[in-house]
Amino acid sequence: MSTTSSARNGTWRNWGGNVSARPAREVAPASVEELAAAVRRAAEDGLTVKAVGTGHSFTSIAATDGVLIRPRLLTGIRGIDREAMTVTVEAGTPLKRLNAALAREGLSLTNMGDIMEQTVSGATSTGTHGTGRESASIAAQIKGLELVTADGSVLTCSAKENPEVFAAARIGLGALGVVTAITFAVEPLFLLTAREEPMPFDRVVAEFDQLWAENEHFEFYWFPHTGNTNTKRNNRSAGPEQPVGQLAGWFEDEFLSNGVFQVAQWVGRAAPATVPAIARISSRALSARTYTDIPYKVFTSPRRVRFVEMEYAVPRAALVDTLRELKAVVDRSGLRVSFPVEVRTAPADDITLSTASGRDSAYIAVHMFRGTPYHAYFTAAERVFTAHEGRPHWGKVHTRDAEYFSRVYPRFAEFTALRDRLDPERLFQNDYLRRVLGA
Repeated sequence: MSTTSSARNGTWRNWGGNVSARPAREVAPASVEELAAAVRRAAEDGLTVKAVGTGHSFTSIAATDGVLIRPRLLTGIRGIDREAMTVTVEAGTPLKRLNAALAREGLSLTNMGDIMEQTVSGATSTGTHGTGRESASIAAQIKGLELVTADGSVLTCSAKENPEVFAAARIGLGALGVVTAITFAVEPLFLLTAREEPMPFDRVVAEFDQLWAENEHFEFYWFPHTGNTNTKRNNRSAGPEQPVGQLAGWFEDEFLSNGVFQVAQWVGRAAPATVPAIARISSRALSARTYTDIPYKVFTSPRRVRFVEMEYAVPRAALVDTLRELKAVVDRSGLRVSFPVEVRTAPADDITLSTASGRDSAYIAVHMFRGTPYHAYFTAAERVFTAHEGRPHWGKVHTRDAEYFSRVYPRFAEFTALRDRLDPERLFQNDYLRRVLGA
């Protein structure tokens, strides 16, 4: 099974399998000029336009019954500027190819998410992030953008050129145009030492502020129905490189985290009553380990077990209360949750609709195995998150609308005004954007 979204019989489906669409036509432009022509032609034919990468969003953000643009031919590095320490890449480049290419050049992004299957434009347009005390989302590392706007013209923006577009388009939701190239800040390749170890839930939440302050990148997974978590601390290291051994890596990352975990999910889906027992075993399966490697080999990991996800950013100061409330809801609900809850952080940034826009944030992600009913759990979790003015990840399941976003994003009107200017006819509209940005 491919790790990307698929199209069969003219129907497009996302990676999580929870969104499908039937576009009128699909286009895979081989150049920016071809893409601009496809946008102009769609406008002439009265069709809307959406670009889609690997379909890793769980929302219908990329779904369209108009023209679906596949950027798979718009890939590769356009140029590296070692003086400015930037790299410019085509929008359809998968993050894994970018990471490997940069490493060969002795370069790296400063921070990244834990999955690298997505395209650079798909990941940044939805606000994909990892965890970091000082280093923010992938979009916050953007220094310049090129996009084709609704009239078919090519617009470039940066902090100096079209700064109001730059402020918004780094996380543009596909609402402002089709991104064709991105310039990222890079730095010389460095080493990270990862320290992974189990820790009781009560200890993690009691010491969270200290764990956050002492580590450049801290995250943890809590296993519902247990008092157990797995913690991960990533910090820069002088070396030497000590990667995870091949056998240990296969056993822990493939066999336990993907293979056995997949079987456990099947069992839990077939017999929900077994979930708490499975959770207790799962939460103890991974033992403590420490290893040192280049960034993308530490930050990212393979994810072969398919799931559906909801993730909210709450103010970092509200994390512990939010998490305790979520645990209480799960404990008293009778819900059977077989997937761990992931907790990460990000510093405030200056991107208009970034989930960390203007505030230090903590992320809480809830997951359910694909094919398992998730509505009851996600609805209960969302109630907890929104009580703390949570902002949902744009690419993950949520039920919020423009009215809600106008309350939790101080600069929401700034984004919608820019959209009115760049796409007055709503060429890039779809049902999802209609809901989250308003008509």
